[in-house]
Amino acid sequence: MSADERRDQVIRAAVAEFAMRGLEGTSTSDIAKRVGVSQPYLFRLFPTKRDLFIAAVGYSCGQVRDVFSEAAEGRYGTEALAAMGEAYQNLLLADNELLGMQLQQFAACHDPEVQTAVRRGMQGIWQHVENLSGAPVDVRVDFFAKGMLCNMIAAMGRADGNDPMWQPILDVLRDESRAAAGPDRASCEAIPVRTGSPREPGYAEYVLRSFSSDSDSSA
Repeated sequence: MSADERRDQVIRAAVAEFAMRGLEGTSTSDIAKRVGVSQPYLFRLFPTKRDLFIAAVGYSCGQVRDVFSEAAEGRYGTEALAAMGEAYQNLLLADNELLGMQLQQFAACHDPEVQTAVRRGMQGIWQHVENLSGAPVDVRVDFFAKGMLCNMIAAMGRADGNDPMWQPILDVLRDESRAAAGPDRASCEAIPVRTGSPREPGYAEYVLRSFSSDSDSSA
């Protein structure tokens, strides 16, 4: 294994550990143990735990950018934005460590160096969405804000998806996308549906509906 491959392996292991316990609660020995290297070797790659955390922030932001690029390929405007939204939710389903890492990186912003890294990473994603979709700033604000709402509910979600407090909010998100829904789409992807409820429109249709509504109102 090359040095670059080993470094990438260490960062992925760090994401898994930091996602569970955050910057303060994670030990470098746990990360070293997970990846199968010694602590001295770990510190040769990353002089401090903060340095490794910042690398994990960059890795997770890079994952989001890569997923957005792949989803938007050959698309533009509403179609690109919708595809990115759906692909992001699919990514969270496939890798729940990414959601945990996002939450932990925001929590660690009390550290000025981490705050700078997180700000840079999020600004990069924000600009990437603009470059790929051409969406105006107000549409991107709506896209990010409602996506973060889905993240929050997903992080707190119950396994059976039957939470009366949040259900009205989920219903609103689903109602906004019904008109464009296809029969084989999953509900707001990372959010579990109520037991026995029909499969609802996916995040892609929800974004398309929101984008079209904004465009219509500004016409």
